[in-house]
Amino acid sequence: MNLPRHFRLAMVALVPAAAISLGLGILGLGIAGLGPALAQTPPPTASTPAPAPSPAPSPAAEAPAASTPATPAPVQTADPFGEQIALTPKTVVIAKGSANWDAAFDTLIESFKTLSGLLDKQGIKPAGNPMIVYTSTDDTGFTYLAEIPVDQEPKNLTKAMSMGKSPDGKALKFVHRGSYDNMDNTYEAITNHLDDKKLEAKDTFIEEYITDPLKTAEDKLVINVYVPLK
Repeated sequence: MNLPRHFRLAMVALVPAAAISLGLGILGLGIAGLGPALAQTPPPTASTPAPAPSPAPSPAAEAPAASTPATPAPVQTADPFGEQIALTPKTVVIAKGSANWDAAFDTLIESFKTLSGLLDKQGIKPAGNPMIVYTSTDDTGFTYLAEIPVDQEPKNLTKAMSMGKSPDGKALKFVHRGSYDNMDNTYEAITNHLDDKKLEAKDTFIEEYITDPLKTAEDKLVINVYVPLK
């Protein structure tokens, strides 16, 4: 970048000017102060030896110490916002549910606990991150599908559980960091992005929990939000 270079050049230009100004000031003080002293001091006699010249400073003493260049700070990259992707369908175990907005996160956590408990009892490890697919919303609450990807079908599913496929197709990816309660800000930004780009979304959206919602503090959550496009 040119800005640091220009800054250094400006500093280099200022140093000689300051030195010249300081030297002239000192010289002027010396001349003014010598007037009374010259009038009172008798002239040196011929027998008085001239003072020996001071030794010239060595070049090494005059050379300024080399400065160590500062290490640049690491660049922090922002999360992608509105990245276009293609969702790939995965085999998932599904738990249907509904919730009101006041107890939204607690209700979702209970669904994840139910699915995780079922898989743990049968020794089945998840094959991906847990997801929430919102199927309908209104002012009071919403309906949803809690999904966990698996490589094998678990047994003894309850009436609220089923096997299926996660959503697929083209979508936009957004990233939310922080508590579930603050997701309103993320969705407001998503809505503004869709309006600005004049994009039409389907009547559903997906949250993929990158951090384990059962073990992660709520204010430390990292959630990918996928908005399928028409």
